[in-house]
Amino acid sequence: MVFLTGPRLLDWTNSPPHLQFNKYVLTGYRPVSSVQDCIKSLFYLHNELGNIYTHGIPLLIFLVLLPLNIPWSQTSVTWLGVVHFLACLSPEIGSVLYHLFMNHEGGAPVYQTLLSLDMFGVCMVNTLGALPIVYITLLCYPSLRSAALLAYMLLSAHGVYSALTARSNVRRLRSFAFQALFRLFLFMLRWAGVGTGSPASLSHFLTMDLLALLGGVINISRIPERFRPGLFDYWCNSHQIMHVLVVISIVFLHWGMVEDLLWLHSYECPLE
Repeated sequence: MVFLTGPRLLDWTNSPPHLQFNKYVLTGYRPVSSVQDCIKSLFYLHNELGNIYTHGIPLLIFLVLLPLNIPWSQTSVTWLGVVHFLACLSPEIGSVLYHLFMNHEGGAPVYQTLLSLDMFGVCMVNTLGALPIVYITLLCYPSLRSAALLAYMLLSAHGVYSALTARSNVRRLRSFAFQALFRLFLFMLRWAGVGTGSPASLSHFLTMDLLALLGGVINISRIPERFRPGLFDYWCNSHQIMHVLVVISIVFLHWGMVEDLLWLHSYECPLE
């Protein structure tokens, strides 16, 4: 993939101020570029290349394989599969656009727009990814299910606003706390036997949230580059590690949802 000779890269002190968000990444910054030059940066080595490909490659794989793996013919509620598919794609789309064009010649305003798009994608996987979980967990309680779906969407709207207006990675991570607690409550209902869903899906969903949380903590902690500034400028820095954990988290979300959709096809709520 990397075969072009790129422009002279910058160090941290000479990069644009809006790109100086990780002081432990010292080299490899792209100069201010046009749209065409940003696209060309897909083919030479710089410190954002790993971030682009760790979400770009999974995005292409998900686009092709996920529709083939969702049990559409056995899903009585089609919107669950559609929403799940969109949820799995949303963080990768925003992330690729953000990392690819963050050095655009439009400067800080363009950067802030791209950052908002990236955060919106993260918000969407938290929102859309959980709606089928809410629906299936409360399948046999229609009134409560509707109220819970509305409540989760309102929490998600607050989370979107908080994430898009946050001025630090810590505050962005906190923006998703209420959604995570809501999902944890649903998982507890399943564990207690009050909520419904495939017995095999719960462990997948718990793993999903743990991996996403771990990725967020690693990202805001700047580990491992904090301990060896400059060593991880191009590969294996905290943001790339977070990207990989997010992708694995989405895979667990998909496995859990497939289990739930197959379970839903044959399950009937008990008569009262």
